Amino acid sequence: MGDSVVIKINNKEIKASSDQTVLKVAKMYGIDIPALCYLEGLETYGACRLCLVEVVKGTKTGITTSCTLKVQKDMEVLTDTEAVNKYRKILLELYLAKAPNSEIIREIALKYGVTETRFSKKIEPQDPLQNKCILCGLCIRVCESMGVTAISYIGRGSYTRINTPYLEPSEDCTGCGVCAKVCPTEAIKIEDIGQKRVMNSWSKTELNLKRCMLCGNYFSTESFVEHILKNSGEFDEELKNLCSDCRRKLFSRKITALSIFKRQ
Repeated sequence: MGDSVVIKINNKEIKASSDQTVLKVAKMYGIDIPALCYLEGLETYGACRLCLVEVVKGTKTGITTSCTLKVQKDMEVLTDTEAVNKYRKILLELYLAKAPNSEIIREIALKYGVTETRFSKKIEPQDPLQNKCILCGLCIRVCESMGVTAISYIGRGSYTRINTPYLEPSEDCTGCGVCAKVCPTEAIKIEDIGQKRVMNSWSKTELNLKRCMLCGNYFSTESFVEHILKNSGEFDEELKNLCSDCRRKLFSRKITALSIFKRQ
């Protein structure tokens, strides 16, 4: 824990810790700051730029990303100034052009009165990310945090995109699906078809699904279960072939049996 300090956000005094970021503190107090590339637990790096805030230092002000800005004693922050909103509107216009199919981007843009973009929209009918990706890189970072590097940035400049190396099916992907869960624009498409999980967005990488030995439902991919077992050390053999629901039921039965045994 860092030192306890008092800062001002929108002229309201707030207690915070010096090891926290302004964005995290704002979220704790219900202060709205839009952010697309932020995920609790991952190191921040200010990719989407929407979380810009204005920092007041004496008579001077500066604009910076709140997700990378650490709290400092007597700091004054403004989240909704004319200058901040001007930058956000320009960014949202760029995102409307970059990800024209994203309903989430359109919803955020509408909050700021942005309904059209002056920039050229680029729609690719065969885009594996459904013309919804804003290149925030959150999927890449969360993939790395899982101990896998199945996807990365490829190409340069306006041709930059996110996908598997050489746009070929990945041998590293475990099919965990975390990338799709954290994607802020819902750009990543995954389907379970029969006994396969198809990572449509990642060069149609296919993985075998694992069936629960008790209920018979598919609950994960074989590759992900193997990945977890490999990195978790000792693991109860009885549990690795069970879905989460059946594991809970098994634990419940064991606890009940144990309590009955202790009463005897």
